[in-house]
Amino acid sequence: MKLRWLKYFLLLLLVFILGGGIYVYNYAMARLAPRPSMKDSPTSFIGFNHIGVSVLDLDKMLEFYQSATDYKIVKRYQVEGNSAANALFGMDSICYEIAVLKSPNMLLELTEFDNQIDSIASKMSFFGPGMTHTCYQGPVDDPVYNKFKNADADILSRGDGPVEVSGARVSYAYGYDPEGNMMELEHMPDMLIRLAIGKKWSEENPIWMTQVALISHDLKRLTLFYEKVLEIAPYRVNSYGLNPIMDAIVDTDSVASYGAWFGMDTQGKKLEMMQFTHPITSERQIPRNLTDLG
Repeated sequence: MKLRWLKYFLLLLLVFILGGGIYVYNYAMARLAPRPSMKDSPTSFIGFNHIGVSVLDLDKMLEFYQSATDYKIVKRYQVEGNSAANALFGMDSICYEIAVLKSPNMLLELTEFDNQIDSIASKMSFFGPGMTHTCYQGPVDDPVYNKFKNADADILSRGDGPVEVSGARVSYAYGYDPEGNMMELEHMPDMLIRLAIGKKWSEENPIWMTQVALISHDLKRLTLFYEKVLEIAPYRVNSYGLNPIMDAIVDTDSVASYGAWFGMDTQGKKLEMMQFTHPITSERQIPRNLTDLG
């Protein structure tokens, strides 16, 4: 009996070690090998400008994100009785207040719409469908995890700290802001920061935004769409499954998924797209309205 349990333990340990080694290899190769990004695109697209989130309580959300990140408000204003805004949103009498926070490499735009005042915020599902999370990244030695947890983020991942990819010194956690919007908290060692971000830049900017995640029931179709729009190929396509590390990150057993990543502009920015096969990403039946929470 003891020998059998020892075999199970050694097998599990091997999975952890192999998972970490494969991750580091793929991560490093994706950055050392030629990786297409927006600078290679013949289109007029420059890259990401901002990530927008529709919120229920703008003041509360600003307090949370500024407490966690120290990002500064670069503009805040109200819109009401504006015909251009009505045309933009395809609605009559649109009314909202917007605030924009400046991260080191892009903007975070929070908008409180009057027509959502009676809505109820709910937690996003990691397996979608839709835009499920925004990733915040920083060095291992100055954990993003601690900053968000100290700001009262609701951590989803198992344990009392970010989940480490074995042997890689890369760690992740998923969590929620006060209105249930999901975030990914990623920590990188110096080696990967030098490859992907730049050591000096990261020291001057200790927490930055990296990606927005789009989760689809048809990853192939979504990837082809962005290939046509951006006129570049994804720099990485991969599948994931039977990995206890990922299970711990999203607090769900036997997670399996496919993913594709497009390189965007400047430090760390990328577009992440995934399809989960367990739990299964379902097809959205009702289109989201532009002002819906999240």
